[in-house]
Amino acid sequence: MKRKNIIIIGAAGRDFHNFNTYYRDNEAYKVVAFTATQIPDIDGRKYPSELAGELYPDGIPIYSQDQLPELIKELQVDECVFAYSDISYEDVMRVGAIVNAAGANFTLLGPNSTMLKSNKPVISVCAVRTGTGKSQTSRKIIETLLEHDLKVIAVRHPMPYGDLNAQRVQRFATVEDLKKHRCTIEEMEEYEPHVARGNVVYAGVDYADILAAAENDPDGCDVILWDGGNNDFSFFEPDLAVTVLDPHRPGHELKYYPGEVCLRTTDVAIINKVDSASKEAIQIVENNIKFASPHSTIIKAESKITVDHPESIIGKRVLVVEDGPTLTHGEMKLGAGTVAAERLGAKEIIDPRPFAVGTLTETLNKYKHIGNVLPAMGYGEQQLKDLEKTINKADCDAVIIGTPIDLTRVISINKPCTRVHYDLAEMGSPNLKDIVTDFIQQHKLV
Repeated sequence: MKRKNIIIIGAAGRDFHNFNTYYRDNEAYKVVAFTATQIPDIDGRKYPSELAGELYPDGIPIYSQDQLPELIKELQVDECVFAYSDISYEDVMRVGAIVNAAGANFTLLGPNSTMLKSNKPVISVCAVRTGTGKSQTSRKIIETLLEHDLKVIAVRHPMPYGDLNAQRVQRFATVEDLKKHRCTIEEMEEYEPHVARGNVVYAGVDYADILAAAENDPDGCDVILWDGGNNDFSFFEPDLAVTVLDPHRPGHELKYYPGEVCLRTTDVAIINKVDSASKEAIQIVENNIKFASPHSTIIKAESKITVDHPESIIGKRVLVVEDGPTLTHGEMKLGAGTVAAERLGAKEIIDPRPFAVGTLTETLNKYKHIGNVLPAMGYGEQQLKDLEKTINKADCDAVIIGTPIDLTRVISINKPCTRVHYDLAEMGSPNLKDIVTDFIQQHKLV
């Protein structure tokens, strides 16, 4: 039987996982290409033969998604598989229309085809959009597990933007490991909060190998916590599914793929940031949870903000630097740094655009919805240099760092800085501590 020619449409994450779990050893299909978008400089490479397996001795080329119509015709493609996250339904179906117009079928793989089963209990933390507060939710869950003297291994959604072979299985136990693996800012933002608290984190490319390594970690493993990326659903089959929602973007929980999948399959729905959102927006989100996931437990939570040096903000002209992906394809106009500036009475939040250089100029021109906030883009060396130059050119009294990592560790800033931290604070009952304690008892972990 002739193998079907497949293109996997992705962004260096879900696409590789779908290939590894569904297509790699499947002789009914031949994956002729990946396409890439969202992340700079990931096209023009190959998915290496060492990862692609025996059916792909030459590896698999990665092209820009812009080339999709031509590739479908040139490579005689039968089917295109959509495999990236945090994209509106309108944009998903626009890609589908491009694929169909070129003559190919358009496919979405679901959890049954891609989730891996662990021999350890798994808690997944996912979201309906990027930037909702997954990381602070994961930290809260881990704290409760640690209170019961349990060994927790966090496994992070992939961000393999470098040498894919070298990133097949990555283990992070110390901050020095972040340097050893040459992590980007985006990777550090996700890994550092875990390792700073003494947790081991795994990530990489081949999640079957990653899962096996996590289950057999030399420091021990009682529970695996899936720390999701964007609004993707878990790569591992969860025993407890938690999904975080954001009332600053009410209605998005039913408009973005695959966030609604996370919502419809969740056990616990957390409405975060209720301290800085309107009552009307919170009610919209709550109503949508009851519509799409009527059996889930709803928790409302504040995103509590603390500032290292509040005197650096009060009455000052400040530049606010926030998490890049949350502002860009996450479509947020502000973050914790902006909230801190407003609450502490900054004299002015300056516009970063007049000072932007290089790739940051391109980013701010592309994402025009961003307000007076500078996105911390750091996928590669050049973006880091551009971020440093932009901050140092800025005419301001101080810099508010609203990213999950301390930027001063990776770039040199020539003016006073203060970091903003944010933690999940549930309101009333039920809360995550109650739910996780029940989970521990259910799985007889103590």
